[in-house]
Amino acid sequence: MTSTPPDNLPLWTPSPARIALARLTAFIDDLHEQGHEFDDYESLWQWSVDDLDGFWRAVWEHFDLPSQTPPTHMLADATMPGARWCPGTRVNFVRQVFRHARTGTPALVYESEAGFVREISWALLEQQVGAFAQMLRERGVESGDRVAAVITNVPEAVIGFLAAASIGAVWSVAAPDMGHRAVVERFDQIQPVLLLAASGYRFGGRWHDRTAAVNQLLRALPSVRTLVVASHVDGEATVLEDFRQDGVAVLAFEAVVEGRTPVKPEWLDFDHPLWIVYSSGTTGKPKAIVHGHGGMLMMTMCTLALHNDTHADDRLMWMSSTGWIVWNVQVSALLLGATIVLTDGSPMGAGGTANPDPASLWKLVGRHRVNLFGTGCAWLIQCMKAGLVPREVADLSALRSLGATGSPLPADTYRWAMQAVSSDLHLMVVSGGTDIAGGFITCTPTLPVFAGEMQCRELGAAVQAFDEQGRALIGAVGELVCTAPLPSMPLFFWGDDDGSRYRDSYFDTWPGVWRHGDWMQLIDRRAQGGAIGAVIFGRSDATINRHGLRLGTSEIYRAIEGVPEVIDSLAVDLEYLGKPSALLLFVVLQPGVVLDAALDSKLRNTVRRELSPRFIPDEIHAMQGVPRTLTGKKLELPLRRLLLGQSAEQALPRDTVADPAGLQEYVEFARRRAD
Repeated sequence: MTSTPPDNLPLWTPSPARIALARLTAFIDDLHEQGHEFDDYESLWQWSVDDLDGFWRAVWEHFDLPSQTPPTHMLADATMPGARWCPGTRVNFVRQVFRHARTGTPALVYESEAGFVREISWALLEQQVGAFAQMLRERGVESGDRVAAVITNVPEAVIGFLAAASIGAVWSVAAPDMGHRAVVERFDQIQPVLLLAASGYRFGGRWHDRTAAVNQLLRALPSVRTLVVASHVDGEATVLEDFRQDGVAVLAFEAVVEGRTPVKPEWLDFDHPLWIVYSSGTTGKPKAIVHGHGGMLMMTMCTLALHNDTHADDRLMWMSSTGWIVWNVQVSALLLGATIVLTDGSPMGAGGTANPDPASLWKLVGRHRVNLFGTGCAWLIQCMKAGLVPREVADLSALRSLGATGSPLPADTYRWAMQAVSSDLHLMVVSGGTDIAGGFITCTPTLPVFAGEMQCRELGAAVQAFDEQGRALIGAVGELVCTAPLPSMPLFFWGDDDGSRYRDSYFDTWPGVWRHGDWMQLIDRRAQGGAIGAVIFGRSDATINRHGLRLGTSEIYRAIEGVPEVIDSLAVDLEYLGKPSALLLFVVLQPGVVLDAALDSKLRNTVRRELSPRFIPDEIHAMQGVPRTLTGKKLELPLRRLLLGQSAEQALPRDTVADPAGLQEYVEFARRRAD
């Protein structure tokens, strides 16, 4: 074990060789040749947010992005919301991917939970994407149509996405472990014409058949005209006749990709929709967030190349569900020519919760010589608490960077990683999200790492911590905001015709300023050779964040309050740096009903079935009532603050509560829980 330095000294400092080889260094050298001079990272960052047009033009030119009509203006209108990027420019995400097609390295490496390994060369990937795209055209799928998928992190998902994007169709994917209600609430908004679905999947040593669930989904989505069924390599034999719905053609994925049609990516407008992803607020259905081809091209160059330092000969792996934006970011590494390593099994191994083995995923990373490995912060904390020393159970000699996101990462987990994984490890702890498909607070291999802190603000991202009056803070906790546009900010929300939900989601507090919904503290590390880094403390709103996947409380309520025994409910997520993460569910029951083991199990199973096992509450408590404001809104945020340790006087606005007396049982609950 190596000794750990005090918190005011770096936990890791890059070597001169690593700095020299970094893609950020090459980018800065290009800027120097153009007459720009920067004293340090902060001066580079300041230029990048002061001269957005100049910075993003430099990114475009440095990576020589392909376009039919190169941009004359990078940012034609900087108004938020509504910024206009690269008007008149025509691009296609898939054209950049296959610029890197070559022999000698695979494009995709896949290992199933049972150990089955499949490699897909760049040539085979190009062939199968071309064949799938040809099928889409033959089935009448046109540019702008939606192609949806319910599938795990397997090569078929990547192929389906690239094929859809190549013809201008809009991709959207959900993880098959999501419940029926959750999937329908997402896809019903976008009305897909084609569905790619897994016949089943293996997780935790168990086979999960999806036949009935897919048929149920088809009945709920009458817009679907074609179903493509992908068989899992470790699964039971797929019988196409088992999938049936009037008016829906059923095709086997394996037959679809046998064709030999070359990939023919269509030239599309810069802001043509690429994919739709989902992020939940506290009211209404999940937000259907639309990102564009051009925005994702540029943001990937910044995030994955300049900050994550992804090279064309790298192997990159993010342990991710397809329902997490990290899946989209992982696939975007193909834009840089990197090999992406996929797995769809349990991170705890085939034994699942019965025989958990956190070493299994580290062994997979070692077997496939992964250079950049990313995962959820919660899983790293779990490995640390299990006493695991990954470098003793796996050959991690190829691993140079470890990424983590999804929730706050405590300082002791940073120290564990440096001791238990590698002493020369770049910790890429980042925070951004589904909303921008990239980072606000990020990393770079050219700066030191301090325990418990993210290294820097992303280039081009005008990030600040604001107090309640909208004043920028350094060294104190405030709201994470972005005061200037990014090219990957949502084009719009699907179905939000007047843009009101988009504005309310990010711009309701400070006009023209993006409020992200996280508590953040900026920390000035320039005196120690670093930059202005940051600590994220957790959500500043009531959205539930479980290992990086976000769910609106309204989705919990629709499921739970559909149970006959429940009158009312309230959910609180206690995710916060330094506090034990817990999802608490409070329920008000019908007269005479008690919260016994049977009802507790019924409520948990309801969440499992209708939403996802990821959002099963840690605790369920029966209460006399749910406190609300005078306008009927549930007091989620005040109760969250109370349960995180604020005094009742600070946390609870009694003068705006419909029934102040009803607060007392929650005050007493918080006191008992604190004891």
